Amino acid sequence: MAGVSDIVAAHIATARWDTLPEAAREGARRVLLDAVGVTYAASGLSPEAAPFLALARTNGAGPCAILGTAERVQPLGAALANGALAHAVDYEDAFDRAPAHPNASLVPVLLALAQSEGTVDGRRFLTALAVGGDVACRIALSLRQPMEQGGWYPPPIVAAFGAVAGAANLLGLSAQQVKDALSLTLCQVTMPGEIKHSRRTVLRAVREAFPAQAALTAALLAREGVAGFETPLEGQSGFYALYAGGQFAAEDLSERLGAHYWGAELTFKPWPSCRGTHPFIEMALDLAGRHGFGAGDVASVDVMVDDVQAMLVEPLERKQAPAVAIDAKFSIPFTTALALVRGGVRLDSFGPESLGDPQILGLAAKVRPVAVAKPDWQRGVGGAMRITLNDGTAHEAFVANALGCPDCPLSDMAQREKFVDCLSRAAMPVARGAAEVLANRILSLQDCADVGRLF
Repeated sequence: MAGVSDIVAAHIATARWDTLPEAAREGARRVLLDAVGVTYAASGLSPEAAPFLALARTNGAGPCAILGTAERVQPLGAALANGALAHAVDYEDAFDRAPAHPNASLVPVLLALAQSEGTVDGRRFLTALAVGGDVACRIALSLRQPMEQGGWYPPPIVAAFGAVAGAANLLGLSAQQVKDALSLTLCQVTMPGEIKHSRRTVLRAVREAFPAQAALTAALLAREGVAGFETPLEGQSGFYALYAGGQFAAEDLSERLGAHYWGAELTFKPWPSCRGTHPFIEMALDLAGRHGFGAGDVASVDVMVDDVQAMLVEPLERKQAPAVAIDAKFSIPFTTALALVRGGVRLDSFGPESLGDPQILGLAAKVRPVAVAKPDWQRGVGGAMRITLNDGTAHEAFVANALGCPDCPLSDMAQREKFVDCLSRAAMPVARGAAEVLANRILSLQDCADVGRLF
């Protein structure tokens, strides 16, 4: 009887454009539009990524673009650099059902291959993107013991296996080679939960550099014949044993595999911060808009949070006064105050002038978390809020799942505007007209003869 590694590997090896549902095709186009946009933006806004770009350059010039710049480097360097940029402004897509950002390392890997492996047409590229994103989502869904229980930080680890799946599909690896590639990814990828606790590091911003480079390395080594394990996923010391105590649901990996692609059900972020902050940004903006009060009128803000969102309010003093941009993006008190003071949360909202703004910090200090053990909202992406004004008036709000989710998606126009805005903030800014042309080409990528030439 075939195990889950065999089943998943066979699917990765055989999936093709002709068998891809239309929803998966459309989802992949939207994913690429979003991912390219936020990577461009990070090239101009995220100094945290600079060391990764510098390292990419040390291996010499090559055919692969570092998006948003004039740099061309070797494939592994491009995967590293674009991976560092892909999450740096925390604006990339998310999978609300499970702990996954399935495309932040996948897209850099596929772009590196599209620019180094000869001609890769749009249908081949989109198929690999759909396959890789779906595998990452399925692995995240299948976990029955939280990875955090073992001290791990799930998103980059899960993403690495989606990235190598997409690379394997694009390269045309056999099912055995796919298992080898999964094995070689297992030998490289990790991300400790300490990334959430350290005040000094900004690794959380650039974390996708590591799975992107690992996935590309694994796929290329598998193609060269490096043998892996028979059961890299479910084996005695395989992925699930190491990261989830062996607790997983095989049906979440195999059910409707090849017929249903989770990449069609992703969230595209309306604000550049951790997804768990979004319901509170949304509620703050809504309450202020509907009731006409200003930030100076607020006496206190109670935010009802679940166990997933605890990391966004703890330790409270640090979250009320974050020292670096990525900590601010992972703070419910700060982003709530930012929304009320500035009337929005934008790409340029996390610079030193915001981190040191006494009005924002003063209001963030008034934000009080209330833990809810059994929430009525979707864990991690919903919440409730009570804003009490200086005159004693209280206003309340509830969000089951924040704006951007499949049930309340960004409009096509909003996603295009996000893309244009992102490209305007690149290290080499792109004018609106050129950005709109690129958006059109991405959204019709199935007709593109050579994806690599777009970038």
